[in-house]
Amino acid sequence: KITVGDVEMPIVILGDPAYPLMPWLMKPYTGTLDTEKELFNYRLSKCRMVVECAFGCLKGRWRSLLTRSDLSQTNIPIVIAACCVLHNLWESKGETFMAGWEVEANRLAADYAQPDTWAIRRAQRDALRIREALKASFQSGQGNL
Repeated sequence: KITVGDVEMPIVILGDPAYPLMPWLMKPYTGTLDTEKELFNYRLSKCRMVVECAFGCLKGRWRSLLTRSDLSQTNIPIVIAACCVLHNLWESKGETFMAGWEVEANRLAADYAQPDTWAIRRAQRDALRIREALKASFQSGQGNL
């Protein structure tokens, strides 16, 4: 972990606006944006594009990733890492990823809405502090990509 300003930064997953803002899940600002928020969104987007492509492949191979997971926060990175290792292993053995899998996974993903619970709303308060600290870091030049 690192500290940005006075906020300790956890390791985060990057998501798009459809996901809830969580301390471990950063998403872009929405609505009317000032220059600082636009810069934050731009930098987050550059990083997220790589993530989106990777998760598209994972969702195409493992459709269980399309549904809600009841895993603990501790186990989610382990499951994702295992999926990545298996994907790379299969690719190295010649079982290449089929583009149609990602198209089908995206179509199916539209059917699974994310839950809106009290725990998510409570965690979003902490996530707002983290996102604001990252935004300030991007403005200062410390967060250059």
